[in-house]
Amino acid sequence: MVGPCHSCDNCANDLENCCPKMILTYGATYYDGTITYGGYSDVMVSEQRYIVRFLDNLPLNAGAPLLSMQFAKAFGVKVTVISTSPNKKEEAIEHLGANSFLVSRGPRSNAAMGTMDGIIDTVSTVHPLLPLLGLMKSQGKLVMVGAPDRPLELPVFPLLMGRKIVACSCIGGMKETQEMIDFAGKHNITAKVEVISMDYVNTAMERLEKNDVRYRFVIDIGNTLKAA
Repeated sequence: MVGPCHSCDNCANDLENCCPKMILTYGATYYDGTITYGGYSDVMVSEQRYIVRFLDNLPLNAGAPLLSMQFAKAFGVKVTVISTSPNKKEEAIEHLGANSFLVSRGPRSNAAMGTMDGIIDTVSTVHPLLPLLGLMKSQGKLVMVGAPDRPLELPVFPLLMGRKIVACSCIGGMKETQEMIDFAGKHNITAKVEVISMDYVNTAMERLEKNDVRYRFVIDIGNTLKAA
């Protein structure tokens, strides 16, 4: 975000991300009537309170809020990666530091029922929530951060019987965001990225549709402009 209203209760409590008049970094109308272009901008001017400070050891291209498991590991949490396919097991455990790996449609998922304190659901396609609710202990929390394009079916009975909670999160306020970046710098948490030039964007979008990226494309605007 690059600005909110500065007058609502959310803004007063460092929750600018929940402001009904929040101005997004991309595709929104700024105070002066211009359109925000985010990472596609050659120059951007913003009020200082919406600028995030990066520690010197945190690279700009890889210091992204990505891969929740790395943050969880730094907090000392035992992390289990849940996937529909076993193909990601080696990546999850050997490269990203997960403690264990669970195929959601496999026989081992039954043994894991009722063992998890919480689950961060990053899936952005329509998927069943009942198996995830079954994996959680009583009073567990399922946090949705993906954005499916169609409504999901939410079974209420398992929530009632287990006192379980379903919550959602998009982005944090600026105070929370700065704390997260500081934490990432302190614990050397970085995302795996592939740096591309602007003229590669269309190809990158095609690869995204094929799930052919690990795990983020970063557009090198500066060097693209210099080459032009």
